[in-house]
Amino acid sequence: MLKKFIVFLCVLILPGVTWADLSSAVTHDDGTTEITMSALDAIKLAGAMVDNGDLDDAEQILTKIPALGGGPLELERWFLLGRIAAYREDYDTAIDIFRTILDAVPNLARVRFELAVCYMKTAQWYRADYQLRLAMAGDDLSDDVRSMMNYYRYVIRQNKNWNIWFNFGAAPDNNVNNATGGQECIMTIFGPLCHNLIDPESAVGFNLSFGGDYEFKLSDNWRWKSEGGIYSNTYRLHDYDDLYLYAASGPRYIWPRGDVWAAAVASRRWYGLHGYNWSVGGRIAANYDFSRRLLGKINLQIVSNKFDNYAEYLNGETYSINTELFYSITPNIYTVARGGIAREYANSSTYSYWMPRASIGIGAELPYGFNIFAEPSFYWQLYDGEQWSVQNGTFTQITERDFTQRYALYLSNNKFDIMGFVPTVVFSYTRRDSNMWQREYDRWMIEFTMSQRF
Repeated sequence: MLKKFIVFLCVLILPGVTWADLSSAVTHDDGTTEITMSALDAIKLAGAMVDNGDLDDAEQILTKIPALGGGPLELERWFLLGRIAAYREDYDTAIDIFRTILDAVPNLARVRFELAVCYMKTAQWYRADYQLRLAMAGDDLSDDVRSMMNYYRYVIRQNKNWNIWFNFGAAPDNNVNNATGGQECIMTIFGPLCHNLIDPESAVGFNLSFGGDYEFKLSDNWRWKSEGGIYSNTYRLHDYDDLYLYAASGPRYIWPRGDVWAAAVASRRWYGLHGYNWSVGGRIAANYDFSRRLLGKINLQIVSNKFDNYAEYLNGETYSINTELFYSITPNIYTVARGGIAREYANSSTYSYWMPRASIGIGAELPYGFNIFAEPSFYWQLYDGEQWSVQNGTFTQITERDFTQRYALYLSNNKFDIMGFVPTVVFSYTRRDSNMWQREYDRWMIEFTMSQRF
């Protein structure tokens, strides 16, 4: 009661109050009491009121405090205003406040936790999951809060019922056809006989990816999950247009620390405005929380491939296994390690190969709303059978061995949020080396996309 009385007096005199370093009270001759409070004391008092549910009084204090210069007290003031909005179920306002705070100071685990809760309240389950994974790296959180976050991760798994993703943009590409250029020559009794290889072609691709999934709840632990999507990359040089459709459907089982999904899969691809191939098969995908910071994923897939052209050589099966580890280093810095191997069986051993792959990336949410993710990736193509090739001026049989490295940098800024999407720029460089020099190439690409904000 005394606390509320003091707040009432503060609110009455705030317009003419002098903010001091220490709280004080002065009684005047007319019997009235003037209370002078420091900004720190006012913030502490407002915080206690928010904890006790005295939202109106707390809001009056927080909105009447003079500007605090963007320091820790100003951030705490906005954090408390965000909590007040969340308690009143004004989640859109709360989300905007928490996002603004994190754009300025991205390593605040408690703010990420409150933002994740708001996402959960508005059924934005994938965004909530991302924020919780980062927030769980906060060493300053209490054990109770960490336990609560573990439970919330389980709640998210139980309630993910639909998700839609949509990206679009443009990508200038200096080697859209992965060409080497130059001349290929063989020595004859009449001297060298040469012909020109295809030169690299530059083009701007306009890309679009759209997809979604839906989970029908069968019980507390069982779901039926269906997923589908489309990817399109269109060039002025339509010989390189790429269109890919896919779908998957099957049962999904969840438990507190993970989930597993078994699905039938199918895809159809067109390349250069012509049919390229069909694929049909099955997939098993699983996720598991090894710890509050470490999340593991595994994906196993088997598909049968039917090609529109050269089917007698290319038809076959693809077996693949891919793994991923996501580790939250701090509440705003994370790393992703990926590895896997694919086995391509074709009717002709010339087109059958093993393809190991590996990558490791690091991402960070930085001050001023910047987001950055850098990822070098590497893969090898190790073919089974020999093929004829021109090497050292003569025809010879050689078994192809390729090594490809790609370096990508993703850069975006949350301050340019447009209806939940942020513009993202992707810089990438790809280099392929091969024991068949005609297969080698360099490729630079800059991609501009609108990506969903998390």
